This record gives sequence, C-alpha cells and structure tokens, in this order.
Amino acid sequence: MPRPLRRTALALVFLLALNYLVLPQVAGARQAATVLVDLNPWLVLLGLALQAAAIVTYTLFTRSLLPEPHPRVDPLLRIQLSTLTVTNLVPGGSAAGGALGVRLLNRLGVSLTDATFALATAGLGSAVVLNVLLWLGLLLSIPLRGFQPVSGTVAIVGVVLIGGFAAAVLLLVRGQDRAERGLRAVGRRIPLVDSEALVRIARHLAERLQTLAADPPLLWRAIGWSSLNWALSMASLWVFVAAYGHRVPLDGLVIAFGLANVSAAIPLTPGGVGIVEVVMTSTLVGFGIPRGEALLGVVTFRLASFWLPIPLGALAYLSLHVGPVSIDRHRRREERRAELRRLAEEALAEAETRAEWAERVGIRAGPGDTPGAAGNTGPAGTGRPGGPAG
Repeated sequence: MPRPLRRTALALVFLLALNYLVLPQVAGARQAATVLVDLNPWLVLLGLALQAAAIVTYTLFTRSLLPEPHPRVDPLLRIQLSTLTVTNLVPGGSAAGGALGVRLLNRLGVSLTDATFALATAGLGSAVVLNVLLWLGLLLSIPLRGFQPVSGTVAIVGVVLIGGFAAAVLLLVRGQDRAERGLRAVGRRIPLVDSEALVRIARHLAERLQTLAADPPLLWRAIGWSSLNWALSMASLWVFVAAYGHRVPLDGLVIAFGLANVSAAIPLTPGGVGIVEVVMTSTLVGFGIPRGEALLGVVTFRLASFWLPIPLGALAYLSLHVGPVSIDRHRRREERRAELRRLAEEALAEAETRAEWAERVGIRAGPGDTPGAAGNTGPAGTGRPGGPAG
C-alpha cells in the first residue's frame, strides 16, 4: 500500500476507534472526576513499581531462552523497552517490534536464529500462559457468577489461535522433513527469498525447540518467568483500581485482564489502544466495580503499561546507539572480557601443579603430606624439608 494511502487508512482506523470505543467511556469520566479526591498516591507508586517489575521479568524470561553465555541484563532491558515502544506505536506491532528486537540482539552478539527463536518463543509462551490464566479465571468464575457468552467466545478464539501455533511448532519438531519440503516450495514462489536459508533457519529452530523440550528445568524456568510477568502486571491493575477505593475480586481481575489482552491481539489499533480500555473497563464494571473507579483505574494502568514505556523506550533505543553504554561498546567490552577469560583459562591449564613445582625446586613432601601440600618445608624459616636451620 502506498505510504499516503496507508497513513490515511491508519488515521481512519484511529478515528473509528476513538468514535466508537473511546468516546462512549466519557460518560463515566464525569463520575470519575469525583473520585480523584480519594486517590491514594502510595498505591499509585506501588502500581508503577509492579509494572516496572513486570517489564524486568519479561526481559529475564527472554534471557532464559537465549543460549549460554547469557547476555547481561542491562542491554537486554533496553532492547526490551525499545521493542515495546515499536509494538505500542504500530498496528499489529508485534511483528515490527520482534524484527527490531532480533536486529538489536544480533548486534549484541546473538545469532539471528537464536534471537528469532528466543523472541518468538517468548511471545508464544507468554500468549499460552495468558490464555491458561484466562481459562483458570473463567473456571473460577463460572461456579460463582455463571457463564458469560462474551468471555467464553474470546477465550475460545484465543485457544484456537494458540492451537494453530502449537500445531505449527509440532510439525516443525516432529515432521521436520515435511516442514522443510513445504518451506522450500514456499521459498521458491516468493521473490528475493532464499529457500535454503529458510530451511536452515527452520532446522535450527527445530533443534532449539528440541533442546528446550529436553531441558525440563529450563522449560519450567521460562514458564515461571512468564507467569510472574503476567502476575505482576495483573497485580499492578488491581493496585491502580484499589488506589481509587475499590478492590477487584480475583476472578474479575484475571478475566478482565485476560480478555483485554487477548482482544488486543486483533491488529486494529496500535497496542490495542481503545480496545483494551473498553474491554477492561466494561468487564470490571460487570464484576461490580463502579464505572468511575473502573475507568480511572484502567486509564492509570494503561498510562503505566502502555504510554509511559514509549518515551522510556525511545531513550533506551538512543542509548543503544550512542554514548558510553551503546550496544557496540558493550559488545566490544564483552569480547575483551571473553578473550581475557580464555587467556586466563589457557594459562591455568598450562601452569604446573604444586607438586610439580615442589619437585622442580627440589622440595620433597613428607610421608603424611598430600601432593597439594608440597609447600610444607619443615620448621619455619629453614627453607629445607625437616632439617635444622642453615
């Protein structure tokens, strides 16, 4: 699509979202204004801290999927903020953010296939965990409040999407030959695409997936980081609503959060802006939260989780390219450290043991001495084994 037409289409989508999704919430804004006087600033600060911790845990989740030796957390966190900014600014921004993340990780020294695997697995794993949490919330809520058709429909759609991804992964791992033949056939029909390169990437991804499946501690560690990421983000939503005087029930929190984020996967607006706010606010109201408190809590949550990372990510992206902590300088420092470690290991491997040193300088170990204690030379100051001074 030509750039002017694309911009016009995006502007129309934004105006439609504003007109049909955002403006209906203004009716609750008047009521929300009366709630501001009861705002608890300490809970707002706690919510910000929980949201920051959620971003850090997602960074550690991605780091756990990268091969050894793992990159340092600092550049990975700045890469995560940079990709989050792109994801939040572009409709269907996960693909654009993922491409940027792969490129930055490659500049950090991670191979393209390893970076692609880590980011793709992190995104898929995170989506799977979110859908599992949503279904757990629905199972918890149905006996208490009955079945809600909208919630069930969205949850079913999420399961179908996850099932499609899982089938593709299973085909890649179990039916690798068939997947490679399909990739070659697709690659030959796409201009400027090297079909053999696609096959090599698929083969490497299959190997990494098999390595992940064969390493249960790594798999459970990744699941743990992803679950902690979502739990911290949900906790920040609960705290932001509580800052305005109302506590969300656990099942309502999980369902509102899960439905909003599953709905945000529909690439209509950047980062699901408008969609997330409407779904989350409406669901919270359905669980008994007054519209004013629900609207202000959701708006504050989105300011912390969606809008605040955008300027922070822009600064992080700038720091990755210029200044003393740029990604190129970091990679050079890491290369020098790796070279120093290699030289130290070689020196230690070539160095003589204590027993060899003692034998070379003419020191005999006593009858009860161990080879490691070859430096035992008798009475202090003699310089000879067992004899009198001098």
